[in-house]
Amino acid sequence: MGHGHHHHHHGHTHDHPHHDHSHGHSHSHGMGHNHAHADADHLHSHVHGTSSRERVEELKVLATSFVDGFRGAEDKTSYLRLAGIPFQRPGKDGLTMSLVDAAIASNWQIGTASPAFASRELVYMPFPGNMVSHRETMTFTYVSLTERADIDLVDLLSERIENGETNQ
Repeated sequence: MGHGHHHHHHGHTHDHPHHDHSHGHSHSHGMGHNHAHADADHLHSHVHGTSSRERVEELKVLATSFVDGFRGAEDKTSYLRLAGIPFQRPGKDGLTMSLVDAAIASNWQIGTASPAFASRELVYMPFPGNMVSHRETMTFTYVSLTERADIDLVDLLSERIENGETNQ
């Protein structure tokens, strides 16, 4: 794809229910965690989708809200700190990588191109105007003396949720 950025694809899925977990000890977490919801209007701000597809959609909603908040924040550094975005992270070689850039990119999918049967050419299908879709991505750039990493916001959020670092 020639839009100047890359996508991260990971070969794992999370098809397990979020609330089905064991801590190796027994106790009640009390209200707010693993409780039955009395009313259907109970609002969730955490990711708890029961399928990989639902989880991805919830992460996209969180990311969209994050980008909107970042745009409106007068103090971008404080916003990132409050949101728990790491300013430093370990690099592959053990050196500390530091956050130096945050970029928001707007993309519009204009059409699709897919392999054709028995041909080296792609089958191109431009979308009619009402099918063109818009999406925004946010990327954080970390650097060390030996490495650069561009990490997508959705990957950072997913990483934090998997490590139990958010209010689930």
